[in-house]
Amino acid sequence: MSVLTIHSVLAEVLAEHNELIPVVNRFGIRLGVGDKTIGDLCREYRLNPDFILTVLNVYLEDNYYPEKDLPLFDAELIAAYFKQTITNYIRDLVPNIEKHLNAFIAISGAGNKELLLLHELFVQFKKELTGHIENGLSEEGNFRNELLHDLKNILIKHISSEYNQNLCYAVIFSVSSLEKDLAAHDRLCDRILRPKLKELDSARKQFLENSFLPEPSIHHTGNQKDLTKREIEILKLIIQGLLNKEIAEKLNISLNTVLTHRKKIIRKTGVKTVSGLTFYCIRNGIVSI
Repeated sequence: MSVLTIHSVLAEVLAEHNELIPVVNRFGIRLGVGDKTIGDLCREYRLNPDFILTVLNVYLEDNYYPEKDLPLFDAELIAAYFKQTITNYIRDLVPNIEKHLNAFIAISGAGNKELLLLHELFVQFKKELTGHIENGLSEEGNFRNELLHDLKNILIKHISSEYNQNLCYAVIFSVSSLEKDLAAHDRLCDRILRPKLKELDSARKQFLENSFLPEPSIHHTGNQKDLTKREIEILKLIIQGLLNKEIAEKLNISLNTVLTHRKKIIRKTGVKTVSGLTFYCIRNGIVSI
């Protein structure tokens, strides 16, 4: 595969490599790029062309090593990209899998134990991913996404019940997309982020590690307030994957009361998804992993 340059036409690159669409979006470049080259778009959006080309080439080529380019990038530029990547995972890619998986389970048989076990597997994956993000670079090595791999392979090899085939495809494709992105993200960590952080003193390194974590309130509304004891109790059950009815039974309260508290939790935290609420809980010390 030829290495991308500033003269590469981005539309042609994206048509051949759809997996790069969310990557360029992290730089603020949206679809509708016409026949502009990567260099044209970098000038238009005031972006660092060397850094963008390095990221894109690492994504496309396993054996692309950008050591000679590292001096061209300041640490803040790298941290800003990684923050956008993590936010993209939490806001978009993981919820996209969850949306397809929930629809697949609901239509194929919400009471099917086999499918519910798949949901539990996905919930566990979300918790592990959130924990890895929360720990930043304090852990050696990259995120091991065996649970995501298992989820896909179970659907391909072992599912035996009646199911909606089209929604099953949607789950598999969305999982594969995130798998590939995580693999490329790991290469970027190894070849760009960690080598750059080694150049910094401990105080600046810690500051940058913290800076590329997304804010706990992913959909912040400006109305965040302290949660009540009951709301925290319900929030903990929500991130465990319990349904509204199960929460009501466990706490011996009405379903309407649970729904009312959930609305208040969303209003106060500014977060709607289970993955976002899990991240919120960890960042605010409500739960630990």
